[in-house]
Amino acid sequence: MNAPFKPTDPLDAPLWDLSDLYASREDPRIAADLERTRALVEALGALQTQLVAARAEPEVLGERLARAAELYEQSADVLGGLGAYAFLAASTNRSDAAAQGFEATIREKAAVLATPTVWLTLEINQLEDAEIEAAAEAHPAAAKWTPWFRRVRAMKPHELSQELETFLSERMPISAQWPRLFDETLAAMAVKSGKEDLTLSEALNRLSDPRPARRKSAAEGLSEALAARASTMALVLNTVAADKALEDRWRGFKRPADSRHLANEVDGDAVDAMAEAVAEAYPRLSHRYYALKAQAMGLPKLNQWDRNAPLELGAPRAFDWSQGREIVLESFADLGGEFAERAGGFFEKPWIDGRARPGKQSGAYAHPVTSNRHPYVFLNWMGERRDVLTLAHELGHGVHQTLAAGQGSLLADTPLTLAETASIFAEGLTFDRLLKTAPKSEQRGLLAGRIEDGLNTVVRQIAFHRFETRFHDERANGEVPVERIGELWLEEMGGSLGPAVTLNAGYEHWWSYVSHFVHAPFYVYAYAFGDLLVAALMETRAKDPAGFTPLYRELLAGGGSKGYVEALAPFGLNPRDPAFWTIGTKRLERLIDQFEDQVKAGA
Repeated sequence: MNAPFKPTDPLDAPLWDLSDLYASREDPRIAADLERTRALVEALGALQTQLVAARAEPEVLGERLARAAELYEQSADVLGGLGAYAFLAASTNRSDAAAQGFEATIREKAAVLATPTVWLTLEINQLEDAEIEAAAEAHPAAAKWTPWFRRVRAMKPHELSQELETFLSERMPISAQWPRLFDETLAAMAVKSGKEDLTLSEALNRLSDPRPARRKSAAEGLSEALAARASTMALVLNTVAADKALEDRWRGFKRPADSRHLANEVDGDAVDAMAEAVAEAYPRLSHRYYALKAQAMGLPKLNQWDRNAPLELGAPRAFDWSQGREIVLESFADLGGEFAERAGGFFEKPWIDGRARPGKQSGAYAHPVTSNRHPYVFLNWMGERRDVLTLAHELGHGVHQTLAAGQGSLLADTPLTLAETASIFAEGLTFDRLLKTAPKSEQRGLLAGRIEDGLNTVVRQIAFHRFETRFHDERANGEVPVERIGELWLEEMGGSLGPAVTLNAGYEHWWSYVSHFVHAPFYVYAYAFGDLLVAALMETRAKDPAGFTPLYRELLAGGGSKGYVEALAPFGLNPRDPAFWTIGTKRLERLIDQFEDQVKAGA
């Protein structure tokens, strides 16, 4: 019988210290910064109408554009720090009503202060391209902001009147209450598993337990807990989708994902082609792998809770926090000393909150805050291999954010097409180190884990994207009943997992814990985009590791100053070529080939 998996003591993992932002909710600097923002916004407002007025004077226009962008960024930085503090503090204790109320209040106050700046992008878009180009040439300080002007002008066809833009800005904090309800509902949820009450994070973690009975108990408990809340979550999802559709209709977006594509600076047809390519590969990837895994486990089929079950005969290796830190930093050092040094700073200073505890929301993220501050990393450390990879993933984001900070907040902001690059790359390097240092008895299990991570990042996220697309399409015709949402979920997940996986009763409710559907509609395809992009970068690195590092550093340090096509050109990669996307799927197929050989050999 398998020994039980015993996660490391969660007290090993650190808590962050947010005092670099503010000491507490009562910190007098909060009121002072709100007032400072008001003054910056007033100074910016003095330039209203002055951009258009100078359109025939390139040097004057350039000076005013540069000044406006600087004031806009400065005000955004102050509000960004306030919002980050409120969010970070609330995310570690979603059961604290005062923390949630403070976050909502800051969001409302920030909206009131930021709303008077909506004129700026509208007025920039009254100018002609040639006028902005002449201004940037006549006044070099304005040229710095050219990439931001490009993004602003991409939105020109979808802008509304100043009155409507003001209304939407003021309404934003109210719309954000729906994601708040989603978060608080999940944070308060107790999952019954035997005699235990598990948090959502603990229940999901239990699905990797080597003992089938524990996996089944956690999965059935989670199905029951989600079913009890499904009607509430369906209301949230329907409302978020309807709210989005209303704004999209006014802005003239034809498809629900189009606004996300625009923000990502990617063509929607390219995303559709990627999604279709991955779906077409389901039989060669996920269907084939899960059939092999069932064979390796001696099962005719896998239950859905067996999907990420370990293959090791004994308990999987547990990692304490210091071990996870060492592995991740060594992996970053493989890219160069600077990468390890930047990642090490997150450990040396209290910039990571890794300790799992009741009330803390599930999941993981790296919050950039603003370019004139440092990022923070959030995760729920349980001591498993996947936690080591999650730590590497989020620190990849964090290092990316520190490298891009020199661009300033407006230009450091990276489109999702590139935002997952550093995180997935760091995860891949860390897995390579885990595999290299593992005893032979663990290597098959690690290979399986790497394949599953790839399937979860590419296949699963594309299945999420297809589910989300179908849901939004149906929502356009009226509210989608919770039963129908479950049907869509089962159809898409069943199609992606294949005939070797049984979707057990209750699984139809599991869409309701995926936060991206509520917080960031149509975000999920970025994970697949990033994974396939990173596969191409890793193939490039294998040919010339030393030559790759400076190009990679330049890519990350560029932040959002370049589109993804331009940013990848130095590597000789062209993401507009359909063959580009097959590099990643073929890389994953090769891993499955290795796994199949091991299964056939009885390894």
